[in-house]
Amino acid sequence: MGNNTNQRLQDVPTFTGPVFHPGDDGFDEEVSGFQAAYTHRPALVVGAADAEDVRTAVGYGAARDVPVAVQATGHGLSVATDGGVLISTRRLTGIRIDAPARTARVEAGVLGGALIEAAAAHGLAPLNGSAPSVGVVGYTLGGGIGLLARQFGYAADHVRSIEIVTADGSLRHLEPGDELFGAVLGSGGNFGVVTALDVDLVPVETVYGGQLVFDTPLVDTALETWRRWSADAPDEVTTSVTLMGYPDIPVIPAPLRGHYVASFRIAYNGPQEEGERLVAALRDVGPRIKDDLRSMPYTETHTIHSEPDSPHPYTATNALLGELTPQVLRVLLGTAGPGSPVPCLVDIRQLGGALRTPGPSDAVLDHRKAEFVVRVLSSPGLGGIGPDAIRERHALVRESLAPWTLGHSLGFLYGDGEHADEAQTRAGYEPGTYDRLAALKQVHDPRNLFRFNRNIRPGANA
Repeated sequence: MGNNTNQRLQDVPTFTGPVFHPGDDGFDEEVSGFQAAYTHRPALVVGAADAEDVRTAVGYGAARDVPVAVQATGHGLSVATDGGVLISTRRLTGIRIDAPARTARVEAGVLGGALIEAAAAHGLAPLNGSAPSVGVVGYTLGGGIGLLARQFGYAADHVRSIEIVTADGSLRHLEPGDELFGAVLGSGGNFGVVTALDVDLVPVETVYGGQLVFDTPLVDTALETWRRWSADAPDEVTTSVTLMGYPDIPVIPAPLRGHYVASFRIAYNGPQEEGERLVAALRDVGPRIKDDLRSMPYTETHTIHSEPDSPHPYTATNALLGELTPQVLRVLLGTAGPGSPVPCLVDIRQLGGALRTPGPSDAVLDHRKAEFVVRVLSSPGLGGIGPDAIRERHALVRESLAPWTLGHSLGFLYGDGEHADEAQTRAGYEPGTYDRLAALKQVHDPRNLFRFNRNIRPGANA
């Protein structure tokens, strides 16, 4: 069933959008994405201009028994394509807002920032993530833990309908209650290429939020204070902390250069006065390197996390934890903190709240009892550190957190796809869910056409 980039696919049909073979002008640009550590290596790229292009591309791959993959922005690239057909959806940028219904129809190439701007014109907001350059559809199919996730739940819980091209080349419209509807939401691209989603919007125009950044001497105290503070935070508060060390090099600003810092991110759907009261205990920890908490238009919420907007290499692992105890923090810092031989960015996001409750979409998002997700990201090549050393360190982190781990989030596994296996995918679900999805895969994609992902293999007992 495999193919490789040295084999030129023949008899390519006509598409409205552009087509690229390896070596063609524009090929490298089309396969590149935000993730710079791994790159797709397809035998053919279809720059889909519409849903019909997607349907034709899937049918072409199926007829030749070669795999089909999809990419919009490439932020969450997990398993790089080796041969076959890559469908690039970046040209599918249509947005339609239905303000009275508080919904939006978004095509597969729409970025989070574009949807935020379109919704804001109507006094509404999407359930977007922390980076506006992430594609809405890919983010939602991975679950979608947004800026206000504890109040509203996963983005995937708020999908009204799905337009998808399945392995038989059919363009299908799915709604809640359809056999595939919930299976598509939370399983990445395992069941087809989604060309559009209808999603809920929420009546939010302003948010109180920003960052509190503490320097090295206060990191331990700030972490423990945040741990206790977050336990009592209302669901209207969604919060996280990033721990990272900055190299001692001239390009890093002086307050951060050579320091290990803790950056606490706050998003509160409420008035500034109440927000100020809520964060007082965190401010009492001590002086901050940065404190930009304020009431802001929803269109400025990308500043809360201030995610990098330029492509860069990274790989990541994660663990969904049932609790965050002082011992968990000690173990985590002991394996991925400032003493780690492999530089690690540690991100801890509080879950709970509305994330605990399944929505009407019946999305396959398990481990809802998790109270926190711990992510550990590293950059291959940084400081001369290679992928093997990163893999070993990340495995040590997972092993050290195992006593508190319920599973992991498939949407937060980035790169290192050559080591993806069935056990890794199963750990993203509770017992029985994977087998149910595998049975559906056997019905709807028995040849595993869509396999360049955290793959669900066809078969009732896969």
